[in-house]
Amino acid sequence: MLFDLNENCGETFPGCDYRPTDRKNWMASLGPKDLHINNIVWPGTHNSATDRIGIPCISRPFAQCQTLSVYQQLALGTRVLDIRVDENNRVCHGILLTYNIDVDINDVKKFLSETTSEVIILEIRTEYGHRDPPEFEDYLEEKLSMYLIHQDDYVFGKTIAELLPKRIICVWKPRNSPQPKPGSPFWSAEYLKDNWIDTDLPSTKFDSNLKYLSDQAPVSSRYFFYRVENTVTAQPDNPVVCVRPVTGRIHGYARLFINRCFAKGCANRLQVFSTDFIGGDFVDACVGLTHARVHGEC
Repeated sequence: MLFDLNENCGETFPGCDYRPTDRKNWMASLGPKDLHINNIVWPGTHNSATDRIGIPCISRPFAQCQTLSVYQQLALGTRVLDIRVDENNRVCHGILLTYNIDVDINDVKKFLSETTSEVIILEIRTEYGHRDPPEFEDYLEEKLSMYLIHQDDYVFGKTIAELLPKRIICVWKPRNSPQPKPGSPFWSAEYLKDNWIDTDLPSTKFDSNLKYLSDQAPVSSRYFFYRVENTVTAQPDNPVVCVRPVTGRIHGYARLFINRCFAKGCANRLQVFSTDFIGGDFVDACVGLTHARVHGEC
C-alpha cells in the first residue's frame, strides 16, 4: 500500500531538494541565529547505541537497530539519540547487553569538540525490566556539565545562538528514581513524548503516525518535543523477526511521510523524526524541511 501511495503522491515537499553540503555541521550552515529550537525538524535514531549489541550473527540481528556508532550517527547529521541503560551503566536493548555508557558519552563529547553550533537531544532511559543505575544524574553531570542546557520552557522559543555554548538537551527517564525537576541540568520524560505503535505492518504504523501527529499542537505553541518514529517492530507471530528486514518495510518512506503531513495539514507539528539504520537521505529530508521553515517556505 505504501508503494502505491508513493507512486501516486510522490515525495515532494517544501525543502525536499535541499541537500546540506556538510551534514556534520548542518545546524551551523543554516545559521544559529535563525534556528529556533521549536522550529527544527530533528533527525533521530531509534535504539541509537545498538551497533554492537548482542553476539554477531546470533543474537545481534534480533536487536540491532543501527550499524553506525553514536559518533558516526552524529557526524552523519543525527541530532536526537535514544539510549537505554541497565543498573550497571551498560547499554542494552531488552535483555541483550553491549558496551558501557561511557562509550556513547565519549562519542558525544568527541563530536561536540569537533563542532561549534550543533545542538543534540540526548535521551537516556532505564530499559524496561531493569533498575535505574545508581547516582546516574551525578555521573552525567560530571561528564557533560559544560554542555548541558537546563530544563526551562523558555528554551523552545530560543535560537541556537542564544543557547550557546550549551549544546545538549539531556532527557533522563528513570523508572523508579524521581524525575528531573524544573531548572535541573536534565529534562524529565514529559519533554520528549511519542505514541509508540507496536506493529510490523508498515501501513498501520504510517497511518497511526499521521493520526497521532495530527492530534498534537503546532510546534510554535508546544512546550515539549514530540517524536514520530519511521519504524516497525517484529512480532512473535510473524516468522520474520530480525530487525532489518522488518523495519525495511517502512524505511524508504520517510519522504512520503513528510509529503503526507503537508497533504493532511499537520506538517507544522512535525519535530522529532526518528528511524532505524539511519542514512544520509533521511537526514537530508529533515534538514531540507528545516531549511524551508527558516526561509518561510512553509
